[in-house]
Amino acid sequence: MSPLQRCLLPLLALTLIACEQQPNFTAAEPGEALSAGATTVRKFDHNAFSQPSANLAPSRRLDFAVGNSFFRNPWVPAPASTTARDGLGPLFNTNACQNCHLKDGRGHPPEPGDLSAASMLVRLSIPAAAEHAELLQRQGVVAEPTYGTQLQDMANPGVAAEGKVRVTYSSVPVHFADGTRVELRKPQLEITQLGYGDLHPDTLFSTRIAPPMIGLGLLEAISEADILANADPDDADGDGISGRPNLVWDRQQQRTVLGRFGWKAGQPNLNQQNADAFASDMGLTTTLIAHDSCTQAQPDCLAAVNGGVPEVSDNILASVLFYSRNLGVPARRDVDDPQVLKGKSLFHQAGCQKCHTPSFNTSADAAEPELANQLIRPYTDLLLHDMGEGLADGREEFLASGREWRTPPLWGIGLTQAVNGHTQFLHDGRARNLLEAILWHGGEAEAARQQVLKFDADERAALLAFLNSL
Repeated sequence: MSPLQRCLLPLLALTLIACEQQPNFTAAEPGEALSAGATTVRKFDHNAFSQPSANLAPSRRLDFAVGNSFFRNPWVPAPASTTARDGLGPLFNTNACQNCHLKDGRGHPPEPGDLSAASMLVRLSIPAAAEHAELLQRQGVVAEPTYGTQLQDMANPGVAAEGKVRVTYSSVPVHFADGTRVELRKPQLEITQLGYGDLHPDTLFSTRIAPPMIGLGLLEAISEADILANADPDDADGDGISGRPNLVWDRQQQRTVLGRFGWKAGQPNLNQQNADAFASDMGLTTTLIAHDSCTQAQPDCLAAVNGGVPEVSDNILASVLFYSRNLGVPARRDVDDPQVLKGKSLFHQAGCQKCHTPSFNTSADAAEPELANQLIRPYTDLLLHDMGEGLADGREEFLASGREWRTPPLWGIGLTQAVNGHTQFLHDGRARNLLEAILWHGGEAEAARQQVLKFDADERAALLAFLNSL
């Protein structure tokens, strides 16, 4: 090797590293429009999130329709002539799954001054002490003594609701390098009309909007090994990203397993997620969770008539599980558009893909055969990341800290307006559009945020075009 070649080698290596860090996508990848492989659906209107997986056989679509009916139709208080759907409450947030997951899509916070939380809920807990170790292993949090782990703002006749939720906002200005100013809104939560006395003085609060329902069965079908392969809790590679798995309690298996559902990955699987929603959101019992949300400080709630044991039969729970596993993901749009491809390059240039992992292959032993062996593009790693103080709720959940959130999937995000009539994002809906959502990123995502702040107007438009194509 000549002296000149030896001198050029380090420069060549640096060039290759730079190319790896700043990929330039000039064409769509093969099959890139099929975000969910063979399950991908081609529906782009207000019903885009409510379609069965495209490869679901006609006979299985009947099962999907049955699950849809139990997901969509309201439950009523007991006793009632509608015995298959009675047992609502006594305390609850809504009387139907669909009321929170509007059109199987994204919820939203209440408008300022509106005391109806609609498709947003408030989680409660108190700080844990040493004697709570066993409780934390199984429940993930220590419940607020009077109100439990979730505030229910509605109740059946004869029972007092727990309280009303009000959200107001203050302004947080942010400036791009080119001088463009954006006003973010920072939420302030207020709980009024408490029905059972004061909250514990150290109560921790976390507001959560309902996430979209699409592709959940596919996320469940990703192998644990593939998720854990992206974990880097000690940032061994020094890239500033420290994805961590949440380890949570599986009620059926009676052991700790990987968490993958919920804003903090606090649920291990869809069946438990659904059963917990029945119990916490609607006060309905299942064989998996045989209690509602009444606490010992709420005697009228404890004494109320129930709708049977359990109120949600195993057959109904299984139907809702089948439905929630098989809600299809819409195909991407405009994957070959030059502006979208430019935005994809900028997405990678900023490092967003380090948490929003573009693709996975589902396992061969998926719970439903239609979901097996699919190349999917959810843009999530299902891991916890420190998102900085700006997004922190200060509330731990199993291993998730008060600053950590699970990376939310991005597939379908560009159809939020079409499906739900709004573009409010993040766990509490504070971001009024995708740009605001990006600008709230901090912590491990701070470097990516700083890159985006350097983008000019055309680059910002390209990045948003890419996100809206998902």
